[in-house]
Amino acid sequence: MLVNIEVNDRVIKARKGETIMAALGSNGIKIPSLCAMKDFTPTGACRMCVVEVEGRTGLVPSCSQPVAEWMKIKTHSPRVIKSRKTIVELLLSNHPDDCLYCERNGNCELQTLAEELNVRERRIMGKKNKYKLDHSSPSIVRDPAKCILCGRCVRMCDEKLSVFAIDFVNRGNRTIIGTACNKDLNFSSCINCGQCIMVCPTGALLEKDSLPELEDALHNEQKTVIVQYDSSVSTALGEAFGMKPGKDAGHLINGALRKIGFDKVFDTSFAADLHTIELSRELAQRKNKKEASPLIASSCPAWIKFAEQSYPDLLPLLSSCKSPQQMLGAILKSLYPETAGSEAGSIFSVAIASCTARKFEAQREEMTRKGLSDIDVVLTTRELVKLIKLYGVDMSQVEPGEADEPYGTGSSSGKLYGAAGGMTEALIRTLPFTIEAKEPAVPRISEMRTSRDKKESELRIGKKTFRFAAVSGLNTAVQLMEDIRAGNCNYDFVEVMVCPGGCVNGGGQPIGKDENAPRARAKALYGMDDKDIIRYPFRNPGVKQFYGEFPGELPGGCGGLVHAIYSERKVLL
Repeated sequence: MLVNIEVNDRVIKARKGETIMAALGSNGIKIPSLCAMKDFTPTGACRMCVVEVEGRTGLVPSCSQPVAEWMKIKTHSPRVIKSRKTIVELLLSNHPDDCLYCERNGNCELQTLAEELNVRERRIMGKKNKYKLDHSSPSIVRDPAKCILCGRCVRMCDEKLSVFAIDFVNRGNRTIIGTACNKDLNFSSCINCGQCIMVCPTGALLEKDSLPELEDALHNEQKTVIVQYDSSVSTALGEAFGMKPGKDAGHLINGALRKIGFDKVFDTSFAADLHTIELSRELAQRKNKKEASPLIASSCPAWIKFAEQSYPDLLPLLSSCKSPQQMLGAILKSLYPETAGSEAGSIFSVAIASCTARKFEAQREEMTRKGLSDIDVVLTTRELVKLIKLYGVDMSQVEPGEADEPYGTGSSSGKLYGAAGGMTEALIRTLPFTIEAKEPAVPRISEMRTSRDKKESELRIGKKTFRFAAVSGLNTAVQLMEDIRAGNCNYDFVEVMVCPGGCVNGGGQPIGKDENAPRARAKALYGMDDKDIIRYPFRNPGVKQFYGEFPGELPGGCGGLVHAIYSERKVLL
């Protein structure tokens, strides 16, 4: 039901029951906020969104106040502007003055508000916060001095992810955001997903910087520096260089990485095809032997850590397949040197991913051999942007190129891994070939392309029916895991992605104001699939060659290079 409200002496329409902020936003009136997040219940904590409502003595937080018919509102009256400006000045009174060196310089919401409200002098002097940087995590760095206590990271970690790694500590003016007992992050239940970074309005949370180590390798003549990147990176990178969200910049990335100095550029989609085939064999084997089900995907490193510490009893259900990044990392360290005529110790392997948890994954014991990691450095999409700018590469003049063989070709199924449900869709395409050497009649699985947090599909092969579920967002996954524990699950395979929407919305992606960007990236992946010539993993010529040449012991000839077993992880706090 629509009602009339008066805003700044102009009558507009609003839906009865919606908040003032939502109503104004629908009518093109921007109200600033530092604590409000889409799809979260409002808290009104930051008070930046206050407006003046006729008949009310005090200013009203627009994020939580519902509209009423013929409500008269002033959004930018002198009183409102003064209030917002004072709030910003109070936040800046004890905030560090290192904007030139801050990771979020130019992309900081507090900085933007100070500019919009014309805060150009320090009128309020406060005691500067002195906190040590928390570098303990392999993925995330915390800078408590830059925290403005908006609570976004806490709400994301608690309400969306059910991880509860951080919370408000102490009271009054001693309040901070920290872990249990205020210990370092590596002692907590943090799963390194980086979603807290994505919602932080300042530089209080950022990914661990891996560029110095990479630069040393690029300038070391004794090293052969090779790199891989996945489709969730190629569909997001362009946003940082003025391209439309979802624009596939894969060929440009190949050219840019070669200009920077990488010796070889490979496509993680190749390993995604390999992963799909191994996964289909594992699922078919479990179904034949009537082993415990469902088979749960293990390609999301944040999910793996969460399962290790929260669902150790379900670990036997996890697939033994490593993630595509780690599969290709192991292959490049073990097989590629012989193929390329290089010494094994000379290979420096780099993976570019949309996920901060990949940094944690790369240093896991299961991903090392003889004490050395299969992937030496993991960069996020944001770090790739910084690397390109550091080396002065003009993306508008980069000559497009193809990835290098033998690991440079991936089917469109492998590219779908970037979107939630994409792995399951690739698996459904591959199972008929694995079991009966047949191609599926319909290569496009529409049920896996919806925007729902939980997607379901079925596949009948002969007399057997396979049931699939794909969930994104850890809250949804937790509900499903509880059903599995209770024996109320009839799925044969479950895909779990911690980040809502999948890797296209990973914690290492560009931080921007376009909330529809992840959806555009997923749509781009589906567009690639519709146009690609190679749509099935088993039709990938590189994968065929790999299976034909590698004399392994396990089915598929991959051995321990692409399989791993996980065990319970004790969380201290």
